[in-house]
Amino acid sequence: MESEPNDDVIVIGGGVVGLTTAVVLAERGLRVRVWTRDAVERTTSAVAGALWWPYRIEPEAKVGAWSLRSLAVYEELARRPAETGVRLVEGVKGQARLDELGPWAARVPGLRASTAEEFAGEGLWARLPLIDMATHLPWLRARLARAGGVVEERTVAALAEAEAPVVVNCTGLGARELVPDASVRPVRGQLVIVENPGITTWLAAVAPDGEMAYLFPHPDRLVLGGTAEEDAWSTEPDPAVAEAIVRRCAALRPEVAGARVLAHRVGLRPVRDAVRLEREVLPRGRSLVHNYGHGGAGVTVAWGCAEEAAGLVFPAA
Repeated sequence: MESEPNDDVIVIGGGVVGLTTAVVLAERGLRVRVWTRDAVERTTSAVAGALWWPYRIEPEAKVGAWSLRSLAVYEELARRPAETGVRLVEGVKGQARLDELGPWAARVPGLRASTAEEFAGEGLWARLPLIDMATHLPWLRARLARAGGVVEERTVAALAEAEAPVVVNCTGLGARELVPDASVRPVRGQLVIVENPGITTWLAAVAPDGEMAYLFPHPDRLVLGGTAEEDAWSTEPDPAVAEAIVRRCAALRPEVAGARVLAHRVGLRPVRDAVRLEREVLPRGRSLVHNYGHGGAGVTVAWGCAEEAAGLVFPAA
């Protein structure tokens, strides 16, 4: 099926970056169609731990501004957590110091050194957006629909299939083949979802075995992580890895030990040396805007990148 001739914009990619970009464009009055290979609930974004924090993303000079813009949006959305899936949750990033972070850190409200009661070691306390992607992605899709946008499930073999005046490439790891851009690589992340034994604060820290562990609490479950395996393509959960994740998290929060496992999840982060956010001029006055390579911080920068991408769609507007 060819694209409709009255589409102003086709956004390819239905993860958090693609949907957020589509929302921004549609709410600026453009006719937007999203093409996504997978249902929104089955994209890589659906697997994200989804704590706001710049992670595995470059360039640092731009990431700060993108992240802070997104933070402001999420703080607003957190006023309606049941609807948007966004809550502001207190927690600690262990083994971290303010002077190790970029200039963006000075503008994060309340970010400070953690106390001994909050964490047994050096760390940073913060009240940050924690996003339930099972709620947030459908909410984004519904917000897009209210603005007149349409989401279609279809596999795209080439960017040239989209015949709209403007095409926005938010394909994440798919850009490796579609562009093609071999610099986009997967960094595999595995999670374990367990019943929440009563934990209300998040924690991301190095476990006693020297590996990273994190615990992200939601009202009905606890997300345990995780891994960062370079150039690993398997999306099948590894039982041994899952056991190690639970063990590391229990070493940090003993009440996790024995929590009933609800699910296992795997996602492939689309890592690139730097986010590609730029405009290409195509024949017949058409435009291709790239917005991909967000690594482990797609949620963190989604709104900032979406607004910059929207500015590239019609730069004279």
